[in-house]
Amino acid sequence: MEPEQIEALFTRADGQFVFARWGRPIAPVIFGVEEATLEVVKGALEAVAVLADHKMAETDMELGSNLMVFFFSDWAELLDVPGMDRLVPDLGPLVARLQGAEANQYRFFRFDESGAIKACFVFLRMDENLSAVPAQTLALSQIVQSYLLWSDTAFRDQSPLAFAGDTTILRPDIAGLIRAAYDPVLPPAAMDVSHALRLYARMQAEAVQ
Repeated sequence: MEPEQIEALFTRADGQFVFARWGRPIAPVIFGVEEATLEVVKGALEAVAVLADHKMAETDMELGSNLMVFFFSDWAELLDVPGMDRLVPDLGPLVARLQGAEANQYRFFRFDESGAIKACFVFLRMDENLSAVPAQTLALSQIVQSYLLWSDTAFRDQSPLAFAGDTTILRPDIAGLIRAAYDPVLPPAAMDVSHALRLYARMQAEAVQ
């Protein structure tokens, strides 16, 4: 992966470069799935945590749970979730916009004073398209996209995942980038494109070890 490719993964559609990783242990909770699917999501969480060498926790001291993943069938269901309007600002207009776009997924991040991720809310409307995706593939894709503040166009043309036989895996270049992004020598957030060069350097250093 070249520096300009890394830069593109964190450059938003409006041209702004924004990078952020989690600045605290992740305390997840998943809603709306059966036990079998829950175990698959937990497996994806643990796999990416090991990859990034990032800690997980039972609870977050400030928020209780700071990574919430919701599976549901209709966006309107969010309006009936107690307290959701306090977690996600302008919830009503957001739901209307997502309904109008016939979207099937949405991620909302909150950040601490340093710019690091402190919370992420993942909403998955299980339409025909998402329902056709194997649970392992869907879980790993969503967790990977929740571990960094990727560009809103990052995976529009190419998935972060690949296949090894019948097994879904993380693309090696994306795995290397996640490892580099969580290197403690790097800041947890950046808005200067030079950060892409620093990520590239860490990836190169990792490759020769």
